[in-house]
Amino acid sequence: MRFIDRLLLAADRVAAPKGIAAHCDLPCGVYDPAQARIEAQSVKAIQEKFNASDDENFRIRATFIKEERADLVKHHLWVLWTDYFKPEHLEKYPQLHESFWKATKTAGEAKKTNDEAVGQRLLDEIDGIAEIFWETKK
Repeated sequence: MRFIDRLLLAADRVAAPKGIAAHCDLPCGVYDPAQARIEAQSVKAIQEKFNASDDENFRIRATFIKEERADLVKHHLWVLWTDYFKPEHLEKYPQLHESFWKATKTAGEAKKTNDEAVGQRLLDEIDGIAEIFWETKK
């Protein structure tokens, strides 16, 4: 395990609240990467519609909405990363830090571009995180 991963794992152990497992201030324990994926699907669909349109007003509105959705992708990913995943998950899936880092960076990139390949890459990265998420639920 890399030094940074060991350091982050140690910090997680020290800082993690005991007995609380929730994505909000109440311990409901409801998490699902589908929230991030739905927003990412919206980002990609908007990129496609933007590229297919010549209507400048539509393109302005599409850009605004795409940027909001990309921010929501980042929010939902951060909730999963900071609230759901625990040190034992990182021990079993050491690629988690890098997976979340890449996906949130790609969401930021998708916010700035209408390149549909970036939207697809975001979906693929979320799918990788979701695969690990569902493995942890078994």
